[in-house]
Amino acid sequence: MTQPQVDQHSNPPPAFANTAFDVVAIAASAGGLKALSEVLSHLPSDFPAAVLILQHLDRSHRSLMAEILRRRISLPIKQTEDGDKLSPGEAYIAQPNYHVLVNSDGTLSLTQSPMVNFVRPSADLLFESLANSYRNRAIAVILTGTGKDGTKGVQAIAKMGGMVISQNQETSEHFGMPRSAIDTGIVDLILPLPEIAETLIQLVKKGRE
Repeated sequence: MTQPQVDQHSNPPPAFANTAFDVVAIAASAGGLKALSEVLSHLPSDFPAAVLILQHLDRSHRSLMAEILRRRISLPIKQTEDGDKLSPGEAYIAQPNYHVLVNSDGTLSLTQSPMVNFVRPSADLLFESLANSYRNRAIAVILTGTGKDGTKGVQAIAKMGGMVISQNQETSEHFGMPRSAIDTGIVDLILPLPEIAETLIQLVKKGRE
């Protein structure tokens, strides 16, 4: 599968009720489990947006991330499956070794197309497809990690009017991914890890006031 292309004529999925943003997509790599746990554990069970989680993992082993996070967070969480429909207040974690794409009808597709930036799943592909589908109702978050995955994707989010948040250097175990995103100049907020969850709550419920 090729990288998703913007279809300017397709309509975005119907907006969720009582939200300024419908989907929050969070990408992490090295050091990600701790960072993801910190953010997700502070999102309330009535969080009104869908949450997509992408963590780079060893492709040769079954992921236990969903089970680990389920014990730490209030949101219901599941590993992504082809055809999943995004729902408010639910979290979806990318399967190892599969790219996750967000379709224009609010469903997910999984593909084992070639690796991007030496990784699969790719944050770039996830963010780009999310931008194409949800446009200005999407938030992308870059957490700790090495490499540059997610940099092109956050540019797509910004281009379509969405919001981009990055973890700051002081609280990042590895600053490669956040730094690369920040260097694009389009990141809206650079935040310490403990402030990200509360910021997401405010943005999703109230928008960019």
